[in-house]
Amino acid sequence: MARALAFVAVLLAAGAATSTAATTLTIHNLCPHPVWPLITPNSGLPSISDNTARLDPNALLTLSFPATFWSGRVAARTGCDAATASGCWTGAAPPATVVQVTVHDGGSLDQAAYSVSLVDGFNVPAVVTPHAAGGGQCPALGCNIDLNCDCPPAQRAAEGVACLGPPGYFKNKCPLTRTTPSDVEPVPQSCRAPGEIKVVFCQTTIVTGGAAEDAGETMVIRSVVADS
Repeated sequence: MARALAFVAVLLAAGAATSTAATTLTIHNLCPHPVWPLITPNSGLPSISDNTARLDPNALLTLSFPATFWSGRVAARTGCDAATASGCWTGAAPPATVVQVTVHDGGSLDQAAYSVSLVDGFNVPAVVTPHAAGGGQCPALGCNIDLNCDCPPAQRAAEGVACLGPPGYFKNKCPLTRTTPSDVEPVPQSCRAPGEIKVVFCQTTIVTGGAAEDAGETMVIRSVVADS
């Protein structure tokens, strides 16, 4: 009996460890111009960034999520004052491309959820991909196309460097995004315990893998099943 109880205790401890595994947020700027990442937690949750970092082309920013449940948004501000990250052309308010992220959800399963939302408009391409996941389906999602180029004239904003829509235009060009409040992507996700959530701005492809995702080759879209 004592041995059985000890075994159960070990299982519970292992489950607790899984649910609090460390997860990092990596932001990679592949745009030909600097961006100022804006990370906004949902109401009542802690901030993970002071939002002052400037990412020049090809620069990276790595942040740590809390070991408990966290949910929030990531956007790229552009045209900001270099010294204060203020007075930005885009990204601080709509229209803006928004990456939505939830980590450490679901107890011992430690689920992560993520999406790229164009509900509030578009300013830069963004792709989000989990890495080092503990199982489930972890597809790369987002938009790798500059939607400002063909944005309908009446929908252009911020002197042509942001687009308000319409949703049908966004969805036709970028099907792996959410373009209305009730929208979902056509690719299922059930990602468990990723060690890293990676957000890439101005990525030219949507592919799987580490080095390949930044290679700038022909677009490939596929569902990723993480190693178990």
